[in-house]
Amino acid sequence: MGSSKKKNTVKKLADKLSALSSEKEEVESLSLSDEYPESDDGGEEDFQDDENVEELFEHYHFTVDKGQSMMRLDKYITSRMFETSRSRVQMAIEAGYVRVGGKVAKSNYKIKPLDEISLVFPYEKRARDIGPENIPLDIVYEDDDVLVINKKAGMVVHPGHGHFSGTLVNAVAYHLGGKNGILVHRIDKDTSGILVIAKNEEAQMKLAKQFFDHTTKRKYVAIVWGNVEQDEGTIDGNITRDESDRMRFTVSKDPNKGKHAVTHFRVLERFGYVTVVECILETGRTHQIRVHMKHIGHTLFNDERYGGNKILQGTIYSKYKQFIENCFKILPRQGLHAKTLGFVHPSTGKQMDFDSPLPEDMKALIEKMRAYIKSRNDIEA
Repeated sequence: MGSSKKKNTVKKLADKLSALSSEKEEVESLSLSDEYPESDDGGEEDFQDDENVEELFEHYHFTVDKGQSMMRLDKYITSRMFETSRSRVQMAIEAGYVRVGGKVAKSNYKIKPLDEISLVFPYEKRARDIGPENIPLDIVYEDDDVLVINKKAGMVVHPGHGHFSGTLVNAVAYHLGGKNGILVHRIDKDTSGILVIAKNEEAQMKLAKQFFDHTTKRKYVAIVWGNVEQDEGTIDGNITRDESDRMRFTVSKDPNKGKHAVTHFRVLERFGYVTVVECILETGRTHQIRVHMKHIGHTLFNDERYGGNKILQGTIYSKYKQFIENCFKILPRQGLHAKTLGFVHPSTGKQMDFDSPLPEDMKALIEKMRAYIKSRNDIEA
């Protein structure tokens, strides 16, 4: 009889461990497989977008068992998450990532039977060690907690399918003497501009919370097809995966589907068939600027993924076609630059604001457009 009870106890424990393991695996598969699908060129770079902060978080939910005795919240969560240290759990609670019954809770909260606990963790990539590589970085600012980098276009942010080396994270690991930096947001391979890296877990927790809560200040400069009629405006439309092409996203026709997304824009300069705009993100979704601008009829210039790499506006004359082909050569990627980034420093609490000048390829394209419009106006005059 004692042996039978022991077997039942072991079986129940095994079932619990299996259920917990399945729950965690399901969460991770959603974080990695759904948000990081292989692209058609074998890379994941198009899904390393600053505009989807949520992909850098793991979401968990626990319901406390009926027979559970009272226990500190931090101790209980640590007991349920075998690969996470108690100090990391405590940092997450302090940062406001953990809720009980929908309300932010403290570490010393005593859990009760049937409590509903929800939490998000800034994602820890545990699949492989990041190999340091001696790759030059344009470092804008650095201290003990953060590293602010001006990323060049063409550099993948993190190793993934088809890109296991030569990434920004490999370069950061070398710069930090073999120690890995921690991502709190991403930008596309072919988007240039400002990116911040956390140098320790506490900084990661506090910075990631700002991105999660959309309290960071981010401005982008985009070059788009067409003459944007309004001097400024707001695009409000839920973003969902494009059913006809899983590598793209689109604005959902159903207001109850997709993730809520808001982009504010302001015209900086007009060239008739092309417009330069400033975009401010109110939310952070995958390809948000690219999808929203396409939605209102102004696809990003030379954005291959969304069809901007062909002539969408202009004349039928061969001279114009040749002009645009030359423009594509000047800017051989989508016209998008993460120009500014502002956040509260994780240790000092001070506001930090960084600005990155337009890269040479975008500046050269704008200059070429100005010259073209001037010559056309001179002819018409």
